[in-house]
Amino acid sequence: MNPEGEPSLAALPAGSPVPAFAAGPGYRPPPLLGNGHLQTLYPTLLRQVPALPCRRERIATIDGDFLDLDRVEAGNKRLLVICHGLESSSRAKYVRALALAGRAAGWDALAVNLRGCSGQPNRLVRSYHSGATEDLAAVLAHVAETADYREIALVGFSLGGNLVLKYAGERGTALPAAVRAVVGVSVPCDLESGAMRLDEPANRFYQWRFVRTLKSKLRAKCAAFPEHLDWRSFRRIRTVREFDDLYTAPVHGFADAGDYYRRCSCLPVLPRIAVPALVVNAADDPFLGPSCFPFAAAAANPRLQLLVPDCGGHVGFVTFGSGGRYWHENRILNFLNDLETA
Repeated sequence: MNPEGEPSLAALPAGSPVPAFAAGPGYRPPPLLGNGHLQTLYPTLLRQVPALPCRRERIATIDGDFLDLDRVEAGNKRLLVICHGLESSSRAKYVRALALAGRAAGWDALAVNLRGCSGQPNRLVRSYHSGATEDLAAVLAHVAETADYREIALVGFSLGGNLVLKYAGERGTALPAAVRAVVGVSVPCDLESGAMRLDEPANRFYQWRFVRTLKSKLRAKCAAFPEHLDWRSFRRIRTVREFDDLYTAPVHGFADAGDYYRRCSCLPVLPRIAVPALVVNAADDPFLGPSCFPFAAAAANPRLQLLVPDCGGHVGFVTFGSGGRYWHENRILNFLNDLETA
């Protein structure tokens, strides 16, 4: 970390381009947690986040499926719409922690459970994926019909970060008027690059964990839709890329995993985002390959701010003695509050 708190080039993954844009302040990890893997694992295993009272709401999708939403309402006029990561849900600690911090700062929260992630299987052969922005559009249309928020911020973590940024980039100046900002944390902006990084031997544990739950859901899908899916075709899946190649891509209309990654990555549309946007990706994130750090896009789009701390892992940024908040939660809320006063 340099004296001004901005990321040093030496901390970037091997083969990374020279940054065109990177801004601080940087994150400084607690003693003994200056490692990307420890930062990634500590919050999942040891962080304590209080339960939040929420109201579950189910909305229908245009194709006959449903989305379950968990709403934390305190009568505020500002709303955080929060999207979780791969094989996660609204129950994730990082989702609840942001909703809790947001409530204290004057924001209601709506946590989206992507299809099949709410604890109940969705109704169709298809599931969720990194580029399903039509589902986020359905959520925002529902919010517009049922509530009167003067300001909405979209916040996504990991896969959910790619989703919210892709949504904002696809729509450009045609975003709903109430959507004033978009934030992504630990975002695989280039899905191909992220998949290649996940295949590295050092990430074998994460790979196993994702594949275990993905295959469990897929086996249930095969039982529910035997005319469309044959478990014998899937049982040898060992990586997320194999899962995407054999299930995600064909079921959702892509030629293969590579086609899915190319068409669903947010990276190509980042220059078209027309509202203030923040991307927070740690340089030591074990899930992000070099092209997941969108320096050129940030340089090309004055509305896009990119933070690349040397340390932080994947949705880590562990912080002690900050009222229970982690660094990235404070950065998100500071970013949104700065927009209010600008």
